[in-house]
Formats: sequence, structure tokens, C-alpha cells
Amino acid sequence: MLAKITSKNQLTLPKSLTQAVGATEYFDVEARGGQLILTPVRIQRGDAVRAKLAELDLTDDDMAAAVAWARAPAVAAAMVNESAGAYDVTPAKPKKAAAKKAKPKA
Repeated sequence: MLAKITSKNQLTLPKSLTQAVGATEYFDVEARGGQLILTPVRIQRGDAVRAKLAELDLTDDDMAAAVAWARAPAVAAAMVNESAGAYDVTPAKPKKAAAKKAKPKA
């Protein structure tokens, strides 16, 4: 089948091909050996994420505790202080801006 690419790099796929792969909105695109390979990608929706969390036996409390831990300022500050002390970082001196010379008008 033939498909034409537009001046804006848009490509319309023939309906028979898109029906053959099923309903999908996104494709992974790869160039291989001078060919473009399109692979349908199914984006996980919120229901799929919730199902995975249930499968892992994670509760709302577990998630809230994880978010609170990640947002804790003491943890973030300790991590910054550890990395700065470990490498003994010295701030760089700011460079002076070069003055621009005005061009004489002709």
C-alpha cells in the first residue's frame, strides 16, 4: 500500500492497516535498515495502574507514606549536604560579561 508524507511530516496510514493492528492512538517508531517500523503502543490508563497496585498489595496508606517520605525536606536537605561535603565543592567565580562595541552608523 502506498502512503504519502505531507510537507509537515505527517503520514496518513491506510484504514485497512490500522484496523489490522486494532484500536491504538500511539505507535513506537523505529528506523531500521532504511525502513520505518511502526509498533502499536497501548498507554496504561489509571485503571491499569490501580490494578497493578492491588496486585502488589499496596494500600492507600502505603502510597501516602511513600509520597510523604519522598517529599520530606529533611531527607532532601541531608542528601544535598552529603553530596556537597563528600566532593568539597567550591563555587565557580562568575565570568564578567564582555562589553559590546557599538558599530558606527554609515
